[in-house]
Amino acid sequence: MHVPGRLAAILSLFLRVVAICLVAEIHAAEKPWMEREPLFAPEKWHNHASSVVETPKGGLLVCWFHGSGERNADDVVIRGSRKMHGSKQWSNAFLMADTPGFPDCNPVLFVDPGQNLWLFHVTILANSWESALLRYRVSSDYERAGSPRWKSNEVISLKPGPEFVGAIKEALPAMESYAAVARESLTAAEFKEVQNSLAAFHEGLTNKLFSRLGWMTRIHPLVLDGQRLLVPVYHDGYSCSLFAITDDWGGHWHTSAPLIGGGNVQPSVVRRKDGSLFTIMRDNGPPPNRAMVSESYDRGETWSKVVDSEIRNPGSSLEMASLRSGRWLLVGNDSEDNRKTLVVWGSDDEGRSWKWKRELAAPGPLGKSFSYPSLIQARDGSIHVTFSAFGEGESNIVHCRFNEPWLFE
Repeated sequence: MHVPGRLAAILSLFLRVVAICLVAEIHAAEKPWMEREPLFAPEKWHNHASSVVETPKGGLLVCWFHGSGERNADDVVIRGSRKMHGSKQWSNAFLMADTPGFPDCNPVLFVDPGQNLWLFHVTILANSWESALLRYRVSSDYERAGSPRWKSNEVISLKPGPEFVGAIKEALPAMESYAAVARESLTAAEFKEVQNSLAAFHEGLTNKLFSRLGWMTRIHPLVLDGQRLLVPVYHDGYSCSLFAITDDWGGHWHTSAPLIGGGNVQPSVVRRKDGSLFTIMRDNGPPPNRAMVSESYDRGETWSKVVDSEIRNPGSSLEMASLRSGRWLLVGNDSEDNRKTLVVWGSDDEGRSWKWKRELAAPGPLGKSFSYPSLIQARDGSIHVTFSAFGEGESNIVHCRFNEPWLFE
């Protein structure tokens, strides 16, 4: 039966409202719960920057980088572990990706609408973040035990447009003025970061290679309308962010306008009901130490001025997600100067305020500091967070699972 366009739209909206109400009723009847488990026992190796996805068969797949250090250690590889649907145990760790002789860092997993698994990561060419080479692999055979079988291994070549140089020129005078007076108010380490960013901005005006290398992943991508893929990336030299965008699943890439706001890196992005995009970023810049935010009204091509939010941030990664109930979650460190605790915030107004907060991890048997969360909602409604846990010379990756009532009770 043919349904006129306007009537079909009204019917679709009605069904969405009914579905949301049913989900709300189910969650209202559900008892709050939360559980945590390490993926493996703490070890002397450096394990950091995990990413989690749910596979089409309902299992969980997690990856992270593993080695004797980070960018300065050439033995760093990307490892993975999985929990099959119905299983109570995580598998032994297995190798996901390795560029022999070079560090591989900051992996991000993503399952596209065609159920292909993507692994984004960076290979560090010269033991500095500014030498990062942005890469991805794709697999359609990843449900069995062990590592996915990769069918492609590609480099994302990014060429920031003229607006990137224009934005650097616009931001440069304010940065130079700040650097001239900041020495008295900042620690030596903080002032060195300001100097490094200033040097990077000058380098970026004349050195094309510097602006085309160094872009790194950290947070899950976002799919718009089943076709456009926005991959959040950032540059440690410029201490700014942008989005790598493809409309043909990696055939062609272009960059968004840059987001430059004084140390805003590692963007996490979600879509609001009105179609606009909202991103929240780690604060690597000068005080106040607050997560930084921006909005886009043209599908990620351009972004509003980067401003501070109310969320405290000690220069550590955050991730945000929109739940099927319409609520939003944000996971990060609620501090200006340390990573001792990891918390989750909840919002019922699409990130304009965060009225709920609960602690996910604090110093104790799991470790002494916790950071770099990865956040998803599974098809059964449960929420999953993986994060790095560090103790006395040891580290591991922890999985936390909870339901909405645990936070929104």
